Amino acid sequence: MKIHILNMEIIDEMNDTYIINISNKNNFTIVSFSSDTKELYFFDENELSIFLKSNEYQFRKILHNKRKETYYKGFKLKFVLQDNKDVGAFNDKLKIAVIDKIKDEYNYYTIEKGIEPTYKLFTDGSYNERTKTGGYAFIIIDINNNTSLFAGKLKKKSSNLIELIAVIKGLQKLKKTEHIRIISDSQYVKKGITEWVINWKLNNWITANGEKVKYIRYWKRLDKLTEKKYIEFEWIKAHSFHFENMICDYHAKKSANF
Repeated sequence: MKIHILNMEIIDEMNDTYIINISNKNNFTIVSFSSDTKELYFFDENELSIFLKSNEYQFRKILHNKRKETYYKGFKLKFVLQDNKDVGAFNDKLKIAVIDKIKDEYNYYTIEKGIEPTYKLFTDGSYNERTKTGGYAFIIIDINNNTSLFAGKLKKKSSNLIELIAVIKGLQKLKKTEHIRIISDSQYVKKGITEWVINWKLNNWITANGEKVKYIRYWKRLDKLTEKKYIEFEWIKAHSFHFENMICDYHAKKSANF
């Protein structure tokens, strides 16, 4: 899927409406956006404005997700839009998100059903508020249905970070494996690696709100581990009696508690 890297700069503001210059290597266009009413207006009619209109859902998502107080004159941001990206599919928790970096660093899309046979990596993390410790666990099932279980304790105080580390630990065990399906109950990790990282990298690991990305070191490590790989990311609901998820949940909690 072809991607387009664009630059955004807020060049003026008037009563919570911001005048924004959008540009690429060859062209620019001016838009206005109200952080209050969310009204978006295109001043120009050129190739770039037509492209933005045809991908308005993606463009609006960037504008809407940016907090009101972080809009100010002089703010700059790089961002990516994908040709005809199905944003609804990426928002559908039941769709499998794909990162295919075998040939292209920026190939992200969704599918209904995963490719078989493939290595499967089931992960989970747990944080114990009482002991202030965390635990992770992951299961690897290879293409011959051989199963391996790994678990460990962490001195981390964030459930999201522990979930992230669980995936990292699993992929480190699969460094030489090209095709992998990750099955996790963490939307944070799924959204991060399949949607957010691409824009974070363009902005030197700064978010659309102008803040440093949390857990940069770990996100960089996870991004590195996806290089030259085809990875499917499947989300499953926690505590939904999914067998491998239940096993990972049990061992992650056990590791955190001891």
